[in-house]
Amino acid sequence: MDGTGSGDEGERVMRAWRTIGPLMDLVTPMALRVAATLRLADLIADGAGQGGELARRSGTDPDALGRMMRHLVCHGVFTEPEPGRFGLNGTAELLRSEHPAELRLSLDLDGFGGTMDLAFTGLLHTVRTGEPAWETVFGAPFWPYLAAHPRMGASFDATMSAGAALVRDAAGGYDWSAARHVTDVGGGRGALLAELLDTHPGLRATLLDLPDTAARGREFLAARGLADRCEAVGQSFFDPLPAGSDVYVLNKVVHDWDDDRARALLRRCAEAAGERGRVVVIEAHGTSGADPAQFAEMDLRMLVFAGGRERGIDEYEALASAAGLRVDDVRTTPLDHVILDCAPRAASSAP
Repeated sequence: MDGTGSGDEGERVMRAWRTIGPLMDLVTPMALRVAATLRLADLIADGAGQGGELARRSGTDPDALGRMMRHLVCHGVFTEPEPGRFGLNGTAELLRSEHPAELRLSLDLDGFGGTMDLAFTGLLHTVRTGEPAWETVFGAPFWPYLAAHPRMGASFDATMSAGAALVRDAAGGYDWSAARHVTDVGGGRGALLAELLDTHPGLRATLLDLPDTAARGREFLAARGLADRCEAVGQSFFDPLPAGSDVYVLNKVVHDWDDDRARALLRRCAEAAGERGRVVVIEAHGTSGADPAQFAEMDLRMLVFAGGRERGIDEYEALASAAGLRVDDVRTTPLDHVILDCAPRAASSAP
């Protein structure tokens, strides 16, 4: 034999690894999260680029840290201008705490941002059963888990309100000028309401979420000097909602739930809105259909975490209709939020 066949087979094997390798790698994503958790980019920016000093200030083993850093250097995160000394490049700069994208928060393994992705170690369970993986991995369903772990619940609230540009984009995508009172249903710690109250001095608001979250929201709004214009109500949004607001807003809340629970939530908003109120649904992550890959990823995330789902605009319109609402307008913002402006059907059809 001349070995030609063996060489062809070897090349096929190498092509297979080059094709699948980038898709199967769990080493780099975890190394990136560890670097973010340890605030390595912040420390290097502060002058701790030498390996020993970086290990001392991050509380890590010097040898293990060096090995991880060299792996990240090879993947384009950080630089090593000389042996044992590490620096920042454009990618590493994205991990700094002060970066406006707040990516470090989304990767921090000590908080919700990094922890949530560990739920995907239970993806096989989800695919086999159609059920969320969160309980399989963490021992309790998603929402009860957050309620039972206040530190993680607070981190979830912070993660959901991260990104000032995204908050401004969501707030700016709707005309609030006719509203005197807005209720943010499932509003977390109140980032959206804080933006609205800051930009509309005559507006008053109600923040509604589960009791622990509402308490954190009360503190957040007080720190912003807005406590006198915003009440925080702690309750389930599947129970009857306080009536009388001009607008009930659901900001990236509906996608957390399956169709039955989503309809129930929208129905509660329709009941509270009465004949004169509006229900405003804000969603993102490809709802507009502009980015199918982003939509597919978020759709899978919602299922794995809590059994929710991403939906297209027509699906939201169908949910709204089943909940007694009519979608009067749909708008897309510059940062790809989709805003559905709804009214109770009886009010919409009134002369």
